[in-house]
This record gives sequence, C-alpha cells and structure tokens, in this order.
Amino acid sequence: MKTFLFPLFGAAAVLAAGAANANDRYAERPPVVVSPDLSAPWVLQLGHAPGIVRQSRQEAQPQRRYRRLAEPDQLRTAAVQAPAKRMVMRPQIDPIYLPQEVAYDGPQKPGTIVIDTRENFLYLVGKNGKARRYGVGTGKPGFEWSGTHKVTNKRVWPDWRPPAVMIAREAAKGRYLPTYLAGGMENPLGARALYLGSTEYRIHGTNQPWTIGGAVSSGCIRMRNEDVVDLYERVNVGTTVVVM
Repeated sequence: MKTFLFPLFGAAAVLAAGAANANDRYAERPPVVVSPDLSAPWVLQLGHAPGIVRQSRQEAQPQRRYRRLAEPDQLRTAAVQAPAKRMVMRPQIDPIYLPQEVAYDGPQKPGTIVIDTRENFLYLVGKNGKARRYGVGTGKPGFEWSGTHKVTNKRVWPDWRPPAVMIAREAAKGRYLPTYLAGGMENPLGARALYLGSTEYRIHGTNQPWTIGGAVSSGCIRMRNEDVVDLYERVNVGTTVVVM
C-alpha cells in the first residue's frame, strides 16, 4: 500500500510545482538594473539623456504622409511661373517653308511630286499652272541624290528599322541606334511615310520639325508632321516622284 501512495503523492507534487511556475509567469518581476556604462549609449539613442528635450506625442504636430496633389489652376500657374532656364527653346521654322500655293511652270503633269533638293522645297503639281509647295529637309553633304521613282507604299505612324550601314556608321561616331523602333511621337519617321520605289528612301514626317529647310537627313525627304499628313491624303500609291 505504501508503494502505491508514493507515486500519487509524487504526481501531486509535480502538479503543484507546475501550477506555481505557471503563476510565476504572470507575477511581477523585480526591475532589471543595468550598469550605467552599458546603458548610457542606449539612453542617448532614445533621447532621454540630460540636455535632450524630446517633444511629447501630444505636442507633436501630425505630418502628412502624402502631399496633396496640386489643383489644375495651380499647375497652370506653376507652368507660367516656371524659370526660363528650364524651358528648351527650339529654333522657329522660317515661314517660307510653310505650305502655300505657288505658280508652277515646269514640265511635270498634275499629280506629280517634284522635290528641289537645292532649295529644299517639295511641290505637288496642280492644275492651271499652280502647285502646292512644302518646305522639306533633304540629304546632308555626301547623301544627296536625284532620280525618279513611284510611291510604292504608304504608312501611318511607320515603324523604323535603320539600315545596317546606318547603324554601323552612327556607331563609329559613338551614337548607337536601335535595330527597331515602333511608330510614335519619338520615332524619327514621324506621322506618315511615303516609300519611294525599291529604295530605302522615304518622304516622311519628323520629330525634329525645326530642321526643315536644311540639308539634314541621310537621303530621305523630311517634312513637318502636319505637312506630311496633308500630302499623304492628297497622293496615292503609284504617284510619280521626281527628285532633282
């Protein structure tokens, strides 16, 4: 009988000790005392060291996590008041290169496109001795050419695949061209393109309208976007193009 009671009393003791330990878990512990030489650096970081005054949470002003977006009127005012040095000024095109109707007494029949690379004009020959004239950019020195071709294709916002010789030529100058560029405002072919014969030359728009009137291209005929759109609507595939 004694051997039977001993395990019971032993189990009861273990349970009592466990209960005491559980109660101790929630009992108030004595404060931890840290040596001053160890606690000084942490006190400084927390801002409680002598001489450091820390603003209370009640006194602290709430800070906006996000700035409020400017109203449209504020945006317009900011744009007007923007310093001039931040604005990129582009040369203005000479009015002589804007579209206009002029007299034409050349040999080409109405509907023909005539490009004068010396004066940098493109003529769309009309009837009754008239022509519609546009300013153009033409081939820079070393890239001039002349000849007669047909418009073999027309494209809206054409993509650009620079010829391999152009990529190599520009790379030698330290300027690296993409092998492909989708159509869009940043594309150097601009809003429209008229393809000439089987050549790599085109009559096309530009993202640099201030260059119109100069010898600036690698042989293509460059027009302002609004002008090439106008020309595009007036001519068809099969139109004769004479480059002089």
